[in-house]
Amino acid sequence: MRLNSLALRLFLSATTWTVVILLVTGIVLSSIYRTAVERAFDRRLGVYLRSLVADVATPEENAGKFPQSIGEPLFDLPLSGWYWQVTRLDAPTPDVRSSRSLWDATLPHLTDLAASSVAGAEHGGYADGPEGQELRVVERTIDLGEEGRYLVAVAGDAAEIEEETRSFDGALVITFAVLAVVLLLTTTFQVRFGLAPLKRISESLAAIRRGSAERLEGAFPVEIAPLARETNALIDANREIVVRARTHVGNLAHALKTPITVMLNEASVHGGDPFAHKVREQTEIMRDQVARHLERARLAARVAVIGTVTDVRPVLTALARTMAKIHHDRNIAVDIDAPEGVPFRGEQQDLEEMVGNLVDNACKWAQMRVSVEVVSDAGAQPMVRIIVDDDGPGLNPSQRDQVARRGRRLDETKPGSGLGLSIVLELSTLYGGSLTLSTAPIGGLRAELVLPAA
Repeated sequence: MRLNSLALRLFLSATTWTVVILLVTGIVLSSIYRTAVERAFDRRLGVYLRSLVADVATPEENAGKFPQSIGEPLFDLPLSGWYWQVTRLDAPTPDVRSSRSLWDATLPHLTDLAASSVAGAEHGGYADGPEGQELRVVERTIDLGEEGRYLVAVAGDAAEIEEETRSFDGALVITFAVLAVVLLLTTTFQVRFGLAPLKRISESLAAIRRGSAERLEGAFPVEIAPLARETNALIDANREIVVRARTHVGNLAHALKTPITVMLNEASVHGGDPFAHKVREQTEIMRDQVARHLERARLAARVAVIGTVTDVRPVLTALARTMAKIHHDRNIAVDIDAPEGVPFRGEQQDLEEMVGNLVDNACKWAQMRVSVEVVSDAGAQPMVRIIVDDDGPGLNPSQRDQVARRGRRLDETKPGSGLGLSIVLELSTLYGGSLTLSTAPIGGLRAELVLPAA
C-alpha cells in the first residue's frame, strides 16, 4: 500500500479503532475481573470474620479457649500475611487480642474508632500490614450491650489478589494480541476485497490505453458502476470527436483543393505576365501552408484516439522492402535491427509516416548503406527509440538546425517538398516524443526518434 492511497487510509483507520477498542475492552475486563477476585477474597475473609464474631458474642461458652479454631493454620504462622484482631472499644484502654501470626504487631483500622459506633457495620479495604505487606482487611463492629463493644477485623495477604489479576491480565494480553493480529489480517482482506473493483477499473483503463480493449467491460458494484458508465461515455465521445475532426479536415481539404488548383492553372496560362507569376508564387505558398496545417490537424486528430498500439518490427520490415524497391538503381542496403514485441502506443499509419520520412531521407543521401535500430527503454514511462543512420555526407550543427525548421531545405536537387522532417518533428511532439539529429557512427546523419511505448 502506497503512502497516499485509499487502501492505506482505510487500513490505518480500521487499525486505530481496533487498537482503541481492544485497549478499552481489556482495561474494562481487567477491572471487572479484579473486582470479582476481591469479592471472592472478601467472602473468604467474611467466613473467618463470622467465626470470630460468634466467639466474641458467646464468651461464656468459649472461656479459656478464645478464639475457637477457625480452620486456617496460616493464622498460627508468624507474619504469614493472614491475621485476625479483636479490639474492645468501650474500655478505658483498648483491649486488643490477635492471632499468633500477628506476633507483637497490630492491624491498622480502616475507620476511625470514634466513627465505629454503628453495630453490624462491615467495611473492607486495603491496608499496610507488618513488614510492608499489603493486606486486604474486612472489619465489623459488634455491640454486646453490657458486655461491651468490639471491633473484629480479619486480614489476608493481598498478593493473592495481585497474582490472580496479573495471571488474568497476561492471558488477556495474549488473547487480545492474537485477536488484534486476526482482526488486522481480516481488515487487510476486507480493504483489498472492497477495493478490488477499483483495481479492476484501473487494469481495464490500462488495457484500453494499450489497445487491447475498447471499453470497460464487466459488472461493477453499484457505487462504482456510474464511474464505469461515465468513463465509457467519455471514451465514446472522444472517438466521435476524432471522427468528426477527420471528416471536417477532409471536407476542408477538398473544398480548398479545387480553387487553389484553378488559380494555379489560370496563372500558368499567363506565364509571361508578372502579375500571373506573382499569383502563381503566392498560390503555391498558400497550397503548401494549407497542406501543412491540414496535415497537422489530421495528425492531431489521429493522435487523440485512445488505445491504439502498433508493433514496430513489422512496420520497419515493410518499409525496408519498399525503400529497396524505390532506390534499387543506387543499390542502397537498408539494415533493420529490431527485436520482436516492441510496441508503439499510436496508430500504424503515423509510425509509417514518421519512420518512412526518416528512412526515405536517409536513402536519398546515403552512398551505400542505411541502418535502422530499435531500442526499448523501460521505466516509469516506457519509450521506444528508433535510430536511423546513413553513410552520406551528413550535416554540421548549423545545417541540422536549419533542417529542423518547418519547410527549410538545404538542397533543391533532391526530390520532395522538404516537409518530411518537419512532419516527423510535429507528429512526434504530438505523441509526447522527440526527434534529434546528430552525426552517425558510419559517417552520415543520425536521426533518433523517441516515441511512447505501450
